[in-house]
Amino acid sequence: MRSFEELVAEAESADVTGWGFGWLEGRATEERPPWGFARLLAGRLAEVQSALDLDTGGGEVVAEAPALPPTMVVTEGWAPNAERARRLLGPRGVQVVDTDGGPLPFADGTFELVTARHPVRPDWAEIRRVLQPGGRYVAQHVGPASAFELIEHFLGPLIEERKGRDPEREVAAAEQHGLAVERLERARCRMEFHDIGAVVWILRKCVWWVPDFSVARYEDRLRELDAQLRSGHPFVAHSTRHLIEARVRR
Repeated sequence: MRSFEELVAEAESADVTGWGFGWLEGRATEERPPWGFARLLAGRLAEVQSALDLDTGGGEVVAEAPALPPTMVVTEGWAPNAERARRLLGPRGVQVVDTDGGPLPFADGTFELVTARHPVRPDWAEIRRVLQPGGRYVAQHVGPASAFELIEHFLGPLIEERKGRDPEREVAAAEQHGLAVERLERARCRMEFHDIGAVVWILRKCVWWVPDFSVARYEDRLRELDAQLRSGHPFVAHSTRHLIEARVRR
């Protein structure tokens, strides 16, 4: 294995825009939820005339769909990701809208389908507002305490934070805003990190995991983890996900 310094330097210079994780190939693994969200999304997009994908990242998941509806719009709040999505999806006629976390810039009842993979924070009132009568919301959300084994390695115990992103609370909030939740599934998926470069890269990409992360700030913890990985023992964490399908009450 290359030195700590070489692995870290490579990870610090690598591109982290978009929602692709190909850079981790051979360096880290993560099990996938059993429902196969990209495949599920592709099927739903083929059935409608208008759709909105929230927090699309670089548009990678939408781009996997073989067929898109005549009206296809995606939103993204981080400018480098939005530009990446334009390059990827623009040639297919997709409109990419920059957002700042405020109200969605669309008229009431614009879309037949609203989707998301790992939305930052679902705004149920806005989702309901832009959906047509009988429209559907289909999304894969990050669940509670996702990847917290890794996060707490750097930040220590996060007792209150572990209670966030509770799927039952999200269902209750969706139904309070006029959506009838028809499907809720949960998954806990094993993650393995095999070299310290993979850890640095994921913490640069998922900046909300360790908000003050830098190699200099956490060098001692990184070197401790590097020693474990060099001994042949991967760092194991678990991502949590839940699938929500809901329909606007008629």
